Amino acid sequence: MTDEPRGTVEAADTVLAALADPTRRRLLELLAAEGEATATTLAEHLPVTRQAVVKHLAVLDTAGLVSGGRIGREVRYTVRPAALDATARWMAALAADWDSRLAHIKQVAEAAERDAQTE
Repeated sequence: MTDEPRGTVEAADTVLAALADPTRRRLLELLAAEGEATATTLAEHLPVTRQAVVKHLAVLDTAGLVSGGRIGREVRYTVRPAALDATARWMAALAADWDSRLAHIKQVAEAAERDAQTE
């Protein structure tokens, strides 16, 4: 596996769990496109209630993917890309580790094939 700190893996778990839901992925897409929005505005684009949107936003906030800031009576949400970037880096490191392992397996198999042909 990778040499990532345990906290990084746990953070990636939280991000991936949050992104497992299609409604939350859509919320993230909407926020990325609009820059910032309220739960009411976001609910207009989805087949769920405003209260459901608020619950989904709370999961995204816990994962560090969005943040909400109060402006007057409204809470405006924005995307926080750092957690997604960290998860993407973790996934890239994991992929590189597997690529290295597979390259080693390929080398061993090719060497065994060469040895078998020379016998």
